[in-house]
Amino acid sequence: MKNMIFFLFVFVFLTNCQNILNVKEKDNKNAVISSLFILSLSNLNTGYNWDLPATFPIPKVPANNPMSNAKVELGKFLFYDKGLSQNETQSCGSCHLQEFAFTDRKPFGIGSTGDIHPRNSQNLANVAYNNRLTWANDKMTLLEIQARVPMFGENPIELGLTNEDYLDRLRTNSKYKELFANAFGGGVENITEQNVRFALASFQRSLLSGKSKVDKYLNYGNNSALSASELRGLSIYNGEVAECFHCHGGFNYTSSINHSGTVFEEVSYMSNGILSDAEYNSLPDNKKGLYEVTSLSTDIGKFKPPSLRNIALTYPYMHDGSFTCTTANLTDIDGCSTEALGKVIDHYMTGGKAHSNKDGQILAFNLSPQEKLDLINFLKALTDDEFISNPKISDPFQ
Repeated sequence: MKNMIFFLFVFVFLTNCQNILNVKEKDNKNAVISSLFILSLSNLNTGYNWDLPATFPIPKVPANNPMSNAKVELGKFLFYDKGLSQNETQSCGSCHLQEFAFTDRKPFGIGSTGDIHPRNSQNLANVAYNNRLTWANDKMTLLEIQARVPMFGENPIELGLTNEDYLDRLRTNSKYKELFANAFGGGVENITEQNVRFALASFQRSLLSGKSKVDKYLNYGNNSALSASELRGLSIYNGEVAECFHCHGGFNYTSSINHSGTVFEEVSYMSNGILSDAEYNSLPDNKKGLYEVTSLSTDIGKFKPPSLRNIALTYPYMHDGSFTCTTANLTDIDGCSTEALGKVIDHYMTGGKAHSNKDGQILAFNLSPQEKLDLINFLKALTDDEFISNPKISDPFQ
């Protein structure tokens, strides 16, 4: 009887899962993910060594896709392979560049056919800890599922896959035959769409960033890692005037987090007053945040607060790239991030625009010019230089 119940459960799950896996971008709102498959695998990781930064907890991974070195290696090749787009012009790495902490320094992502994404390309550092993966879809909880959006999404088109030509390319490539065999065993029969997604998810979970100057000061005992200005900025960040830590707290500097040992789900979507009611009313639904998924007017303008790790590299800021530099050269990281971060702080100091759903924590406050500069310097000290140059996660085709 127990076996019958188990197989019935598996059948029901797989049926629902298949429906989930068939969704296109326009159907993402219906992608319901079963939390029953989210288990801590601290003891089931097939010998995988996370090499976690100090104080980082072990990430949770799906029980049906445990981490392995072979899957991470395969996922790295797939992540950077332009053959994973229908017209072979773009890879995942085209919009998530390591040098920019896996963003693309554009206001909006641009797909392989020129389609413009309604939102900014997100930073993939520590994505293993994100309990929600996109700016404004509270159903998107698994990397294994989310991968189908850039692969097969139609609105907007990203990689633009429409058939199995990409699998045929992989099946005739001797390098991929070896990589898939190492990761999943067997022969070309295991070069499947599911295994492509599983390997991509494994590689993305390996993108760990936790060795910035701030980490070295807070977690590695290096008392001289931060300058006097950066230390003052740390106090402002965690103080009750600017209150940055309320929305960007914890080891990953965000309010949405998930890892082994998590007792309850930490998820938040907020309107930060970046646009007014009138401005949101003029936008299409796919630019209105969580509203696109829930159709609730109370969710208009609500987006997930992103992690601030490596923020000096990830401008332009906000989901729509609102804040960038105008006077500095875009390649002048120090000058451009200083200018753009200054605009972000100015926005919060004003208390944001009038918006019905604006979070109650968005209140006007004052900082002196020196305090503002100190806060900027602290944020820039969240850059992890080792992360953006680590050859283990670099493009293997270069």
